[in-house]
Amino acid sequence: MGSKPHLLLIPYPAQGHVAPLLKLATKIAEHGIKITFVNTEYIEAKILASGQAKAEEGGLVRLVSIPDGLDDDDRNDKIKMTESLFRVLPGHLKELIEKMNQSDDCEPISCVVADICVGWALEIAHEMGIPGAAFVPFGPPNLAFLFQVKRLIDSGIIDTNGNSMNDELISVSEETIPWKKNEYPWSCPAKPETQKMLFKILIGVAQTVRISNWVLCNSIYELDSLNCDLVPKILPIGPILASNHSGNSAGSLILEDPSCLNWLDEQATGSVIYVALGSTTRLNQQQFDELALGLESSGLPFLWVVRWNLVKESFTGFPDGFKERIAGHGKIVEWAAQEKVLAHPSVACFLSHCGWNSTMEGLSMGVPFLCWPYFADQHLNRNYICEAWKIGIDLILDDNGIVTKHEIKRKVEKLLNDEGIKANALKLKEIARRSLVEGGSSCKNFKRFVNAIKYDHVQDQD
Repeated sequence: MGSKPHLLLIPYPAQGHVAPLLKLATKIAEHGIKITFVNTEYIEAKILASGQAKAEEGGLVRLVSIPDGLDDDDRNDKIKMTESLFRVLPGHLKELIEKMNQSDDCEPISCVVADICVGWALEIAHEMGIPGAAFVPFGPPNLAFLFQVKRLIDSGIIDTNGNSMNDELISVSEETIPWKKNEYPWSCPAKPETQKMLFKILIGVAQTVRISNWVLCNSIYELDSLNCDLVPKILPIGPILASNHSGNSAGSLILEDPSCLNWLDEQATGSVIYVALGSTTRLNQQQFDELALGLESSGLPFLWVVRWNLVKESFTGFPDGFKERIAGHGKIVEWAAQEKVLAHPSVACFLSHCGWNSTMEGLSMGVPFLCWPYFADQHLNRNYICEAWKIGIDLILDDNGIVTKHEIKRKVEKLLNDEGIKANALKLKEIARRSLVEGGSSCKNFKRFVNAIKYDHVQDQD
């Protein structure tokens, strides 16, 4: 009897990257493939503390960790953290693979599946003669655009740090939405050093695709066939949802508050504004107050996710009397089981930062969007939500760079009265559902990958 194929999965160590890859890990494991999921020690501790790893106990997903060479202060500095990841992790990963391949108690690694933002992991696999799959946690438009980076630099459209040299729109193809200045996948205009770091990570994407055997993308072919067709080896296998497998492990790095689901049960159907701005968005105190007062003035029940570090620097609290005034119709939690929230019938709309995971989850549940992008790919995701798919509307900053309480109240009313957007959202929900069932495009792509792993593994043993 031969051994099972054994996949090693490595995410970029951040919430929006760990979660979808851990969901995918569980889904692959259910097809009889052994999974070793490699986190940094810091990230694994967070997963265990959040309780999300319990679903994996006794299953085929094994969590292992490697050191990142950082202390807590360094992890708060994204530049230092990224530099350490690129310097320290490759050696530890290679050592881990060699140890597993030489062990009598462990099947050798059949394939490495790595977040495309840690392309060095796939370089190691390539050097060791192990097949590799790049996992793309963002949308196909960003992937197609990243294939153009060398051309854009060579033609003087952007500089070697990713800064635009003019205000012209950049088109990847005639049919796709063009890119605006300060809306590139690495854009973070308020923080040039962060932008430089993101650009450094993303500039190697095309090379990572070239050395990979497969490119697994958390998207749906029918949702964006034009951009998918521009990327070689791409297999759209999304939406990757926890609800699609029995493990139901979300890979959250923050402890979820289950009380919000009971609270939603008490609300009327289609009445609740769900507000969640992701794991990295930061607001100043003035903007935080405007958001609070805007939700209050809507007059509707709302569920608001307020992370402990949502507000920059010193947090002085909620507006005076706010919590008392909204006690009857507002619910505030630090983190929520987002898929379950979005699937709840009481949710009317999703005020979102338009991160790709949130975009795919909201779209899959048929929920209209109020869009408030923060940085990087979120701006273009917003453009697709509002312009291409027409399932949401944009919140506009005033002359001081603030989304005012009046803008929030006005756009909530506009969105909830737009029957066309609601109808489009339900159409995309059906497209997402069809892609995942037997015969659907994502289902077929996923099976193609799993069968290749199993077949190649059998061939290797013959």
